[in-house]
This record gives sequence, C-alpha cells and structure tokens, in this order.
Amino acid sequence: MRPERIEPGPGQESVWNYPRPPRLEDFAGHIRLIFNDIVIADTHDAKRVLETSHPPVYYIPPRDIQMKHLIKSSLTSWCEFKGHARYYTVVANDKEAINAAWYYPDPAPDFLALKDHVAFYPGLMDACYVNDEKVKAQEGDFYGGWITGNIVGPFKGEAGTRGW
Repeated sequence: MRPERIEPGPGQESVWNYPRPPRLEDFAGHIRLIFNDIVIADTHDAKRVLETSHPPVYYIPPRDIQMKHLIKSSLTSWCEFKGHARYYTVVANDKEAINAAWYYPDPAPDFLALKDHVAFYPGLMDACYVNDEKVKAQEGDFYGGWITGNIVGPFKGEAGTRGW
C-alpha cells in the first residue's frame, strides 16, 4: 500500500506531481559532487529527469566532469524509457566507488539530450550539492534520486515501497 502523498509547501515540489513516463528538463542551477576531497563534477548545465514517486536524477555533461576519475565498468542495465545504461566506477586517489555513476551512450528518442551525460548515486559520493544544499540520497540500492529540502515524497526506494 502506498503511503499518503505529502502536500508540498511554498517553493516545494511533490514527486507525486512528476509524470510517468518521466520528463527530461534542463537544469541551470549549480550541481557539485565531491569524492575523496576531489571535486568530480561542477556544472550549471545539468539535465534532470523527473518521474512519479522519484526524487530528481541529475545528469551532468562530460565536459563538466573530471573524467579521469571515471573508469568504465562492465555493468549494464535497462530502463524502459531511456534505454541501455552503462556504468562507471569513480576512483580518486586510493578510494573507489564501484558502479557509482551511469550514462546512456545511445538513449531512446525522447531522451537523446542525455547522450553521454553522467548521473551519480549521491549515496556513493562523499557529498553532492544542488545550489549549495547538500543532498540526501534516495534510499535503496537501485534508484539514484537526489533529495533536497524543496522535494517532498514519499519516495520510491524506501522500506515497503517495492509494491508501488
């Protein structure tokens, strides 16, 4: 059974107002990721995917990522909307986060703008920020949503949400 939707307050978005299938939109806010004291990504040119019951997922263009810290992984996955994903392990000095980022080398037609942009699991990074607000990672080991104070749920991925 799905929990009750949290009513958004002023300046907040409810993930229950996000569409399904998901919507892709430009995001001009500031996105920054830190791993092992290294700024892995810093952009004002991200894209975000909004999908019912999920916090936003931010995709960063490769030009705004320290790509030398991303090593291609053999892991792949499939999204019914975006297509086949490939993964990266993030490596910074003596620390690594296995399969911590993913991208779509050949996305489905509605998501062509995501081509080669990279999304990161915020729970596997040391810190991720949206407009200088440190994000909370979406619970679970599958979804990669970024939760900030202006996003309300409940969120898919939390305990008891598998059947939603």
